[in-house]
Amino acid sequence: MPRPKSLIRQRIVWGGLAVWILLLIACATTSRTMMAPPQIAGAVFIGSGTCTACHADQAQFFDSSSHALLQDEGDPAKFIGCESCHGPGSMHLASFGQVGAIVNPRRSPETCFQCHLDKHGEFHLPNTHPVLTGKVSCADCHDPHRGDAVIAGGTQLASANDTCLECHAAQQGPFVFEHEAVREGCVTCHSHHGSVNPKMLRAANHTLCLQCHFQEQTVDGRLKIGGREHTAYVSRGTCWTTGCHEATHGSQVDSTLRF
Repeated sequence: MPRPKSLIRQRIVWGGLAVWILLLIACATTSRTMMAPPQIAGAVFIGSGTCTACHADQAQFFDSSSHALLQDEGDPAKFIGCESCHGPGSMHLASFGQVGAIVNPRRSPETCFQCHLDKHGEFHLPNTHPVLTGKVSCADCHDPHRGDAVIAGGTQLASANDTCLECHAAQQGPFVFEHEAVREGCVTCHSHHGSVNPKMLRAANHTLCLQCHFQEQTVDGRLKIGGREHTAYVSRGTCWTTGCHEATHGSQVDSTLRF
């Protein structure tokens, strides 16, 4: 015997209400991790407005920065501005700018890691930029005081590459025969914080190259790329270590990217 439509409708309403109640309970009982600013023994927070008196260069464009979005209105703002990264500034002020009386994130990445936990993990992978040893700092690539902390992005890939090329000048070119992937950004091939692969590559061996250089295969057990048989080549190692395409960033003499 078919059930009345009113009964079915009633069950749907009560079922939906039960789901909403469960969601509200879940939200109310979820514990959230609160990130505390760095602490300096004996120092108290003085507010970002005090910092601007001496650090005008950093304060001038800070409103345009990604980190400015962390600021709040009213009294709590003093704990979420400059001192959220640099620690309480009263001793730094009283000592007329003594370096040791304030936290300098450029000298230690731990301040950055208190929020960027995923990057902390990436820098513990086998192949990374030497941030943990102090040879490179987060601020060498990211400006925390001005503009987007992640330089470039979107269509501004050239700017992103420029950051890498400040250190990796040999990969800049120009090359007679360029690798098109370089135009799309260094991060197309490299995981810039850390990777399990050598040279901080996003994938191992020829798997990385095949993400772009791939074509439909018509014969089982055979790998053809660019109209040429590659089955035997890929078994010898990577595309750039078997004597085939060692000039991965570009070549001055060979269109197949050889030295």
